[in-house]
Amino acid sequence: MFFGLQSFTLLAQDKNEPKVGLVLSGGGAKGFAHIGALKVIDSLGIKIDYVAGTSMGAIIGSLYATGYTGKQLEEMFEQQDFDELINDKFPRSSKPFYERENVEKYAVSLPFDGFKINLPSGLSRGQNVYNLLYQLMLPVNDVRDFDELPIPFFCIATDIETGESVVMEKGRLPEAVAASGALPSLFQPVVIGDRILIDGGVTNNFPVEELRAKGMDVIIGVDVQDGLKDRESLNSAPDILLQINNFRTINAMKNKAPLTDIYIKPDIENFSVISFSEGHDIIASGEAAARVNISQLLKIKDKQIDKNYTRSQLKQPDSLIINNINVTGNDRYTRSYILGKLRLKGGEKLCQDDFKENINNLIATNNFDTFRYRLVPIENSEEYSLTGTITESKASTFLRFGLHYDGLYKSALIANLTKKGLLFNNDVASLDVVLGDNSRYNFDYFIDKGFYISIGLKSRYNKFERNINPFVAISDTLLAGLNKISIEYQDFTNQLYLQTIFRKDFALRAGVEHKRLKITSETLLSEDQNDDIVFENTDYFSLFGNLKFDSYSDSNFAKRGFYFNGDFHLYLNASGFNEDFEEFSIAKADIGYAFSLSDKMAVRIESRGGFTVGDKSTTSLNFALGGYGKNFINNIYSFYGYDYVDVIANSFVKTNLTLDYEIFKKHHIILAANIANVEDELFETGNWFSSPDYTGYALGYSLETFLGPIEGKYSYSPDTGNSYWYFNLGFWF
Repeated sequence: MFFGLQSFTLLAQDKNEPKVGLVLSGGGAKGFAHIGALKVIDSLGIKIDYVAGTSMGAIIGSLYATGYTGKQLEEMFEQQDFDELINDKFPRSSKPFYERENVEKYAVSLPFDGFKINLPSGLSRGQNVYNLLYQLMLPVNDVRDFDELPIPFFCIATDIETGESVVMEKGRLPEAVAASGALPSLFQPVVIGDRILIDGGVTNNFPVEELRAKGMDVIIGVDVQDGLKDRESLNSAPDILLQINNFRTINAMKNKAPLTDIYIKPDIENFSVISFSEGHDIIASGEAAARVNISQLLKIKDKQIDKNYTRSQLKQPDSLIINNINVTGNDRYTRSYILGKLRLKGGEKLCQDDFKENINNLIATNNFDTFRYRLVPIENSEEYSLTGTITESKASTFLRFGLHYDGLYKSALIANLTKKGLLFNNDVASLDVVLGDNSRYNFDYFIDKGFYISIGLKSRYNKFERNINPFVAISDTLLAGLNKISIEYQDFTNQLYLQTIFRKDFALRAGVEHKRLKITSETLLSEDQNDDIVFENTDYFSLFGNLKFDSYSDSNFAKRGFYFNGDFHLYLNASGFNEDFEEFSIAKADIGYAFSLSDKMAVRIESRGGFTVGDKSTTSLNFALGGYGKNFINNIYSFYGYDYVDVIANSFVKTNLTLDYEIFKKHHIILAANIANVEDELFETGNWFSSPDYTGYALGYSLETFLGPIEGKYSYSPDTGNSYWYFNLGFWF
């Protein structure tokens, strides 16, 4: 520290205003301490002439150089969802309908090109980080030389091919900062020009020499790097590997720390590089460490000419008008496909959040690794041109796996093979094979044309065995006196359909369907019979239409959003067991609304209903309620307080009210109630609007895991006095 004290003494003898530099180290979440130090610097009115940083120090330092105050940075970072930011999570509403329906059931997804499992170069593509940086740095969007920022700035990145430390002081600020913070294995490398760049902390985590070379007289350094741990703290392999990684940076700091004039070292021993949830405490530690050095900081202030210097708060533009759109880098995907996913139309006024959502719509397709865009102001107007370069994902084949258990299908393992670009550039084919107590399969093929007419093909085989209400299979009143029968229910369905998206969020489908339905039982066998009794074994042919809107924030624990799914089937013909078939139609609709009363309490109100028009003799496609589950086939619905497939008729209406209290993160207490009217010709009699004939309640606990929700629910119906336990593990499929 002798050098720093000596230079400070010389400074005191100099009547000229000193040039003050600020250097911020990397350190992941511990870098929040930089914000606390900046708050103190701002409160003293100290003017900073140059900022340098690495990794998190580069992120915070660049925003400070852009014009934000320490207080503004504190507000930004405390409001940020870092799990969403770092893991590149996109709002569910940003995903295409196809992705929502077909991807939300797998615990593991691995690229599988060339018959080899390829791990990605990073867990996150860094797109959300780039989106946030670009949005915050929009006020300096036209700056290409970082010396021209409100405060001159540079940051450090590492060239992964050469191992060289790279000083980033020109170019596009969001890209440079994203490269400096691209922590290996967590974020994919950032390509800028002919360089492949990663976290600057790999080679230079505290660029004090480079800052001194910029002509700085005084340097304030904030260091949030780890110290070496003693043997009692090295209890695991990750701890040992981290200790080894820290050898170089800690040894380097022996020479670097004395090159600062004021060395601020926050107490961050109890925090890690991923302690993002403890940001408030880390900021406080940075503020406390800066105040320990307040007398030295005041000496700097005394040497500055402007005694009333105060940083003004930077304001971002509230809205944008995007006029022209120019995207390059696409090869397999057409311009119309990209524009359809961006959902941008020329001349449309957008708030910042809407613009970010539109960008997410494109990246959430998982067909692209990155989209590096920029907004170019159009001369003599308030409008922008959106230009950018997109990087198509090289991975086109994926292996996916999941596990599940529930009371109807029992245990199951799902293995999925997904291939993008099978026949056309913008198509996707997906095959699920479900092995377990009830083996099944699902095949989906979809040619996605965005706003234009898309084409889809679906095929599935589904079956289960269970003791259920005999009315699902038997209409003969002589046999209906049975309370339960054991049946095997088999469904083989194929659909060919067209789909279009309109008003950004509605998906309209229309197509043709073939369904083979088979229901058999051993319950009614006599002693001399060897074959199962067959109640249904018919091929049905129909036309169908479907209108869907889904803005739920989560498929299992929605805290906000709206849901609508309306379906109409016109059954035109049948062959096989149902010899007395006459034309009939089935119409049904689901509607739901989710909202939050607080950060922890969410409310979901959902209603469902359906009815049959025309011939009523085909009972095997009637509505059946009971049990708890999702993704049931045909017209089977869950209903608390009753067993699976327990209440059956050709028309019904039901309402659910669910209170979801998240006691801890990802731990939910669920309180639910449902009511229903279920009977034949319900809407013709008018009884659908009468007091409910069926009621049920449930109390349960749900835990979100990487396998999906783990749930246990106790249900009771006052109608019958019966109670049931429902258990399920994993995503529904």
